[in-house]
Amino acid sequence: MSFLAWIILGLIAGFVGSKIVNKRGEGLFLDIVLGIVGAVVGGYLFHAFGASGVNGLNVYSLVVAVVGAVLVLVVYHAIFRRRHSTVS
Repeated sequence: MSFLAWIILGLIAGFVGSKIVNKRGEGLFLDIVLGIVGAVVGGYLFHAFGASGVNGLNVYSLVVAVVGAVLVLVVYHAIFRRRHSTVS
């Protein structure tokens, strides 16, 4: 997959994952980064369970990336909230 396809997939997955997790986006750059990381995590998890991971810019890869992005966002929010609560 090309670099541009990873960015497009990451943007869409990050945006959809943000809407699922907290009903608002995290910002364009953070949505892209968390979406790309989510695509990698989702691809790894799907591959570990015997399914194919991210294999192109298609609907299946988008589902895999969104699942991974949701997992990454849940972990991100758990860490961010925990760090934020200790400062206050």
